[in-house]
Amino acid sequence: MVFLIGHPVIWLAVSFLFLYFAARLGVYFRERRGGMVIVDDKDFDLVVGATLTLLGLIIGFTFSMAITRYDLRKNLEEAEANAIGTEYLRADLVPPADAAKIRQLLREYTGTRILYYTTRNAQVLRQIDSRTAQLQTGLWNSVTAVANPRDQVTALVLSGMNDVLNSQGYTEASWRNRVPLAAWILLVVIAFFSNLLLGVRSEQHSWILLLILPIALSVSFFLVADVDSPRSGIIRVHPQNLQSLADSLRAE
Repeated sequence: MVFLIGHPVIWLAVSFLFLYFAARLGVYFRERRGGMVIVDDKDFDLVVGATLTLLGLIIGFTFSMAITRYDLRKNLEEAEANAIGTEYLRADLVPPADAAKIRQLLREYTGTRILYYTTRNAQVLRQIDSRTAQLQTGLWNSVTAVANPRDQVTALVLSGMNDVLNSQGYTEASWRNRVPLAAWILLVVIAFFSNLLLGVRSEQHSWILLLILPIALSVSFFLVADVDSPRSGIIRVHPQNLQSLADSLRAE
C-alpha cells in the first residue's frame, strides 16, 4: 500500500477497482437473499448515512493533513532560498578571496538544491544528496576558516551558514513527513464498507449508480495522495524562489 499511495495515478485506478468490487459484492449479497435486506429499511438507511458521513469527515481531515504538509514544504523552500541569499550577501564581511570562494560554492549549492526539487529519478537523487553533503562540508569549512565567533561581524557569516545548512535539513524532514499509513488504512476500510452497503441497498436497475461513489472516492483518494506525494505527484512544490535566486546570482 505504501507503493500505491506513493504513485497517485496507479492508486487512482486500484482504488476505483477495489471500491467498485465492494459495491458489486454488496449486490451479490442482496441477490443471494432474494433482494431482502436483513434490517429495517429506515435503520439500514441510517447506517448507510452515518457511514458515508464518517467517510466524508475522514477524507476531509486527511486532505487537510496533506495540504498542511504541502504548505510547509512550500514555506521551507522559500526559507531555504532566503537563507542562501542572505549568506551570499554576508560574504562581503570576510576577505575578498574567501568571499569569492564562498559565493562560488553557494551558487553551486543553489543549483544542486533546485535539482533536488525537480528530479524524479532515485539514482539521480542519491547523486544529488552526495553532492549536497560535499558542498555543505566545503561551505562550512570555508566560513569556519575565516569567521571568528568572538567577532560580531564575522560571526554573522558563521550564523548565516548555519541557517543555510539547517534549512536543508528542515526541507528533508518535511518531504519525509507524509499522511500516516494508519490513516490511509482507516480510510480504505470505511470506504469499502460504504460501497458494500451501497451495493446491498441498490436496486437491480440502478447498476450505473454503483459507479458514482467509487469514482468520487477514488478521485478523492488520488487528490490526497497527489498532494501528499512531494516527488511523484502532479501537484508538486516548484523551486520558484530558488530558481529566482539562482538567476540573480548568475546575473551578478
